[in-house]
Amino acid sequence: MKILGVMGSPRIGGNSDILLERALAGGKDAGAETEKIVLCRKKISGCLNCERCNATGVCAIKDDMPEIHEKILGADAVIHSCPVYFWAMTAQMKAYLDRWCAFFDAEWRWHEAYYPKMKGKHIGLITVCGDPNVSTADPIVHSFKTTAEFTNLCWIGAVMASATAKGEIAGNNKAKQEAYELGRKAATQG
Repeated sequence: MKILGVMGSPRIGGNSDILLERALAGGKDAGAETEKIVLCRKKISGCLNCERCNATGVCAIKDDMPEIHEKILGADAVIHSCPVYFWAMTAQMKAYLDRWCAFFDAEWRWHEAYYPKMKGKHIGLITVCGDPNVSTADPIVHSFKTTAEFTNLCWIGAVMASATAKGEIAGNNKAKQEAYELGRKAATQG
């Protein structure tokens, strides 16, 4: 069992990062191998909608995303962690998610080569917003949950928390426990 953590916050050591670390710890404690990608440390361009990937399954853009595609394909579960920026996901996470289109053909079906590797993959999400009302993150949850449903991936849930100052979430035992349990769930379902 391998869990890939994808950190969409540019704030290393911040709230989203802390909760992703807790999720990966939960997965590791449940016996999974874990790896974390920090998107702001990668070069990821936005999708050009050139449609070249429709036929080949390979993105025409020469950046770090093909390497990330391989890590997604090699993982049994992917847990994303992203703060809310202006009522939506960060630019880094949006560019990453848009580039998932390389996994699909022109009819939005999995490319034949990818389907066996994507079938049954577990997808989870952690979001942190500065608003005390965590439903502010609903648009991000909608994006990931709908992606999972559309592609027949296994949605394992979302952890939604509120924190503003860098590291503030470290004092939120409930959010840390929920993130830990999300990681355990990623490692044990399947």
